[in-house]
Amino acid sequence: MTVELRVAEGWLTVCELSSLTPGRGVAALLPDGSQAAVFLDRAGRPYAIGNQDPFTGAHVLSRGLLGWAAGRPFVASPLLKQRFDLESGRCLDDEEVAVRTYPVRTAAAP
Repeated sequence: MTVELRVAEGWLTVCELSSLTPGRGVAALLPDGSQAAVFLDRAGRPYAIGNQDPFTGAHVLSRGLLGWAAGRPFVASPLLKQRFDLESGRCLDDEEVAVRTYPVRTAAAP
């Protein structure tokens, strides 16, 4: 099984699902030069958001800690600890801030 993100060009294979560690993220360089942070929660569900922390500009969200708030999965930035909803990209600590989300799927390896 592979993890794929939907980008402008279509579905992009990022890595093997088995390469992801539940509760941890990895950074992926996208064709347009931007970065995505890809996560696998402990239930085995993948998520992908932009890797750039909007508060600092650093590309570090893939290094954040996963958690749950009000039944929603989030990643806490490793720098200033703002939490970003992994499904909507919305910052749980500042409603005016959000990061990009990417549709993500798993697919059988070719």
